[in-house]
Formats: sequence, structure tokens, C-alpha cells
Amino acid sequence: MNIIIVSRKHGRSRMVSSWALMFALMVMVTVSVAVSWFVFSSIPKEGVVVIDGAVAEEWQHRIAEQSSELEKTRQYTEEQINALRIKLAELQGRLTRLDALGERLVDVASLDQGEFDFSAPVAVGGPEGQTVGYEAPDFVSILDDLAVTIDNREQQLSVLNSLLGDREIQSETFVAGRPILRGWMSSRYGYRNDPFSGNKAWHDGVDFAGKEGADIVAVASGVVTWAGTRYGYGELVEISHGNGFVTRYAHCSEILVSVGDVVKKSDVVALMGSTGRSTGPHVHFEVKLYGKSVDPSKYINRVARF
Repeated sequence: MNIIIVSRKHGRSRMVSSWALMFALMVMVTVSVAVSWFVFSSIPKEGVVVIDGAVAEEWQHRIAEQSSELEKTRQYTEEQINALRIKLAELQGRLTRLDALGERLVDVASLDQGEFDFSAPVAVGGPEGQTVGYEAPDFVSILDDLAVTIDNREQQLSVLNSLLGDREIQSETFVAGRPILRGWMSSRYGYRNDPFSGNKAWHDGVDFAGKEGADIVAVASGVVTWAGTRYGYGELVEISHGNGFVTRYAHCSEILVSVGDVVKKSDVVALMGSTGRSTGPHVHFEVKLYGKSVDPSKYINRVARF
């Protein structure tokens, strides 16, 4: 069999025998097989090598380092969580003590239980805000709630402390009681027969008789505004208690305070005597309110209600 080949360039044709064509195909197949064998023989039997040994060793070293860092991080996180748990227990213990102290103070001060209720949860509220996707761990939420509760308790105790302080000040400056520890009332407030002239005369205070040198005490806390001799009174101590109240202690044998001294309720300010216009050892006790004398009897028998 013959094959006719036509040339495009010259338009000529020529005949090629089938044996020549078969020979050409055999040459092409042989070359292809040879090239394939060469490529296959150049590949190692264990497979294609993507990375060399040094790179693999470096990667293993990095993985080992990262594993070590991860383990350290895990241990550190556990330590921090344990520390937070200990702190949480401590805060809860402090809160329990604060609540117990607050309830005790409320009970002692006879305050309204509803105003200072340390057993009730913290009252909070407000409009709903925009939420976020992240949710904090449970222990963080507990710490946040506990911090809010402690702040609330501290505010309550602060207000309670101020209230009790005000009550204590009012109680200390509350004019009430007798200016002596032992003795008896020998003359009352108002008109009486003057012990020297026998005529009817006004008496601005009350007299308490007792022993020479007996203690004279302040009936309320205040500041000493007079400590010395005064006509008719002999040795006189005058104390200002605020809110317009002033008390006087006259005919003392000895004065134990000075002008400007701050004295507390029941402090000994002088000793009983008979100086000035007096017939014997006693203390003349006066109470003045905004400069005007008032009957001391109602303050002597007064009961503090704080």
C-alpha cells in the first residue's frame, strides 16, 4: 500500500510507502519509551522528596517549643484561676462579715430594718442595653457581682456610720442629767426667799448641796467658755453645748478646766465648794437657751432618746 503526500507550498505530490511510515512510528515509540525509562529510573524508589531532613528537623524543633509554651500557658492559667478562686472566697468571707456587722449595727441603733437590709440582694436596674456576643467566664461574672454587692454594703455602712456618728454627737451634746454624782437638790428654780436678806428674789438655777470637794460633772459635751471668778457666782465654769445651750456650775472650790477646753459628758470640770455668795458647800446649776435662763429641772430629769 502506498500513501500520496501533497505539498501545500509547491502543489506537488509524492508517494510514501507504508513500510517507511511504519518505520517512523516505531522510531517515535522507541524514543518515547526511552525517555520514560530515563525519567522513571531517576526517581528514588522511596518516593518523591518534598523537603529535606534539615527542614523537617527544624519543624519538629518548633513544634516541640510550641508544645512547651502551650503547657506553660496552661499551668499559668490554672494558677491564675486558683488565685481567683482564693480571692473570691476571701471576698465572700469579707462580705459575710460586713453583712453581720451591718445587721448588728442596725439592731443596736434600733433603725428601720427596711432602710438598711443587709440580707437583701443589691437593688439594680436600668433600660436594656445592647448585648455583645462575648460571654465572660462564670467566675468573672461572680467577681463582678460580688464587687457590686460589696460597694453597696460599703455605701450602706458609710451612711449608717454617719447616722450613728450624728446620733452620738447629738447624744453627747444633749443636755440631760445632774451636775453631781452625790448630793441633793437644796433649792429650786424661780422665786424664793433670799438666804441672806430673807426677801423674795428670783433664782436663775437650782442648787445641789453636798460635801466639800465633791465632783462636779458636765451634763453634756461642749466647749468651756468661762473658767474663773465671777461676781456672785464665786468660782464659775460655763460650758457651751451648741444649739443655743449653755450650762453654768458655780460656787466651786476648785476649777479643773480652762477656757477653750473640749469636755465630754460626765467629765469632772470642778470640785464642790462655797465660794461667792453661798451659805455652804453646793453647786449652783444653770441652763441657758439662746441667752435666756430656763428651768434646769426638765433637763435634769430628761432622758436621751437616741
